[in-house]
Amino acid sequence: QVQFVESGGGTVPPGGSLTLSCVATGFSFSKYSMGWYRQAPGHERELVAFATPTSGATQVFEPVRGRFTISRDNSKNMVWLQMNDLKPEDTGVYYCQRISSPQDSAPWGRGTQVTVSS
Repeated sequence: QVQFVESGGGTVPPGGSLTLSCVATGFSFSKYSMGWYRQAPGHERELVAFATPTSGATQVFEPVRGRFTISRDNSKNMVWLQMNDLKPEDTGVYYCQRISSPQDSAPWGRGTQVTVSS
């Protein structure tokens, strides 16, 4: 079945960096755009970046644009999120997920906790 396993989170001070990793299994990875989402305490889950299946095109949304970079390797079924200049407001649980229609939705993984605190 479809599964996402996220890792790489932790606690860092403001200005620090982390790289999150996600391994995806159970589907044709190279056919889907892949996204990184985050859910901050008391907020809904939001999409922060996505990478298209094969063109190499990516999109990173505000307020993390310029600080976060998404990348993927279709040969490894993996997607990464490089996060630099982290801010306290980046704190939350980060998830990866394929971008698909509601009819083609997949279960969420457990996510990985990122805490930015001095």
